[in-house]
Amino acid sequence: MESKQLKWLYLGALALVWGSSFILIKKGLIGLSALQVGSLRIIFASIFLLLIGFKTLKKIPAQKWKYIALTSLFGTFIPAYLFAIAQTEIDSSVSSILNSLTPLNTLILGALVFGLQFKRNQIIGILIGLLGSTLLILNGAMNHPEQNYYYAILVLIASICYAVNVNLIKKYLHDLSPLSITTGNFMVLFVPAFSVLFFTDFFDVLNEIKVQHSILFIMVLGIVGTGIANILFFKLIQMSSPVFATSVTYLIPVVAFSWGLFDNEMLTPIQFFGAFIILIGVYLSARK
Repeated sequence: MESKQLKWLYLGALALVWGSSFILIKKGLIGLSALQVGSLRIIFASIFLLLIGFKTLKKIPAQKWKYIALTSLFGTFIPAYLFAIAQTEIDSSVSSILNSLTPLNTLILGALVFGLQFKRNQIIGILIGLLGSTLLILNGAMNHPEQNYYYAILVLIASICYAVNVNLIKKYLHDLSPLSITTGNFMVLFVPAFSVLFFTDFFDVLNEIKVQHSILFIMVLGIVGTGIANILFFKLIQMSSPVFATSVTYLIPVVAFSWGLFDNEMLTPIQFFGAFIILIGVYLSARK
């Protein structure tokens, strides 16, 4: 299959997997704390990747490990905890929509830090995307007083972390295999994630049924939604561009919102309009 066709296949697969991640986080939070969800997500992904990709670590040159560490921090470690903490207060579908700002942040950081050039339509797209996210958050706060929409800021910070990650990969790790990058990332993260888990009450509540059910959801999230998905994502970045790869966030909210409907989540009409504005902004910013 040609790379032009293959990149769209990767994009669709990632949308399905990552779009399902938000509901898995929500289900995991039923029996686990946000820190436990973030830690277990990383630990399960680490074990899986080290089993299948340990031999590829020798392909990583010594001078590249500092970038492996940076991409693990921004691409996985920080966002894993931020999304889990945010979803203790806001709906999974709202979290997925705000995650759609990742391509805009990728573009902004690419221009400010990595030397990419802005175009007029991209600037317009950024402003439209920011307008949509403001509308989504403010209306959600008005109509859902039981939810603390200040936690939406954590999702915005996570999307900035993702933007840093894709620009670093494209500039400094483009010559490494996706499996090497991903395995290296999670080897770096295993000990910090386990340390965070150790200082929670996880081992005291491990025998509870609801905790065990939540662990199963996070196991799927870690292995499929984090481990396998990161391999596909890094491959997509290498065969296309950072902005195209992060355009997967066009489709993620559709999948996430569908899961949200099954779990009795609902957006207000104005929030729907805000989400639509965000996607228009992302589309304009991604056009060449």
